[in-house]
Amino acid sequence: MPNNKTKGLAQGAMMVALFVVLIAVALYVPLVSIIATLFAPLPLAWYSANYDRNQSIFVAIIACFLTFFIGGLLILPFSLIFASIGVVIGISLKLKKSKLFILMSTGLTVLITFAIDYLITLKLFEFDFIEQSMQMMRTSYEQSLKLTQSMTGQSALTEETLDLFFVTLETTIPASVTLAAFALAFIIISINLPILRRLGVVVPKFSALKDLRLPRSILWYYLIVLSISLFLKPEIGTTLYVICLNLNMILWVLLTIQGLSFILYLLDKKIKVTNFLKVLVILLAIPLYNFVILVGIVDLGFDIRSLVKDKIQK
Repeated sequence: MPNNKTKGLAQGAMMVALFVVLIAVALYVPLVSIIATLFAPLPLAWYSANYDRNQSIFVAIIACFLTFFIGGLLILPFSLIFASIGVVIGISLKLKKSKLFILMSTGLTVLITFAIDYLITLKLFEFDFIEQSMQMMRTSYEQSLKLTQSMTGQSALTEETLDLFFVTLETTIPASVTLAAFALAFIIISINLPILRRLGVVVPKFSALKDLRLPRSILWYYLIVLSISLFLKPEIGTTLYVICLNLNMILWVLLTIQGLSFILYLLDKKIKVTNFLKVLVILLAIPLYNFVILVGIVDLGFDIRSLVKDKIQK
């Protein structure tokens, strides 16, 4: 037992040091900062997958505390997010959870820690980084429009259109943050889980995208939100308008994923789908997202996969 404790402490110290180094690289080395950021949760994920939960949380707290000495208070919110991600991934792997569970728990962790960081910076430092980002974006857009007008003599957007664009952008911040959190979670686990597997950690696998079937209840949610938008027509700026717009945005993404799943399923039944073709289909889905959403609705609403399967077998 003493040997195990000593080993745990030694490896914990090594993982803390590695985490601090990755955070420092992400903070001070511009060219590789994105790579270091994506790998930052890896040391704590490995440690949490191999050691006790309380011990893992303690190591993560120490790691966050030590990052204070390389970046001050401003680095703590950043390190909190990635330390929490590492612990959640590691504990989920230790408990033998599915990859979908890891994705959902990691995405929720990003959302919760981001909300905590936002409240801390808002209350303690009186700095709203979301509002500041919106103002910087608007200033950049206005300068670009002025430059375009001076070169061409015509304005690409009117002032009213620009105002409406930014009102919509501000309204959809909750959905945008939620989607970004889960996208970040997906990228991080996709990069780090194969490395953890090589390090001896048992890692689950995602089923192929072509086999994905989202719950049919998503279609009902979409129909309810669509009905409210069409018949009640909530006014811009009202609470109901904000809720409907954000739910619509999230449901569009989910239905697009479902549509892509069916398209890849259909292609797989007809021809051999290569990785290049998968990437090509995903890229084509971006400009054709309305059609892909329709395919997703049909796939969820009707059991057309069974019809396709029966037809192919005949």
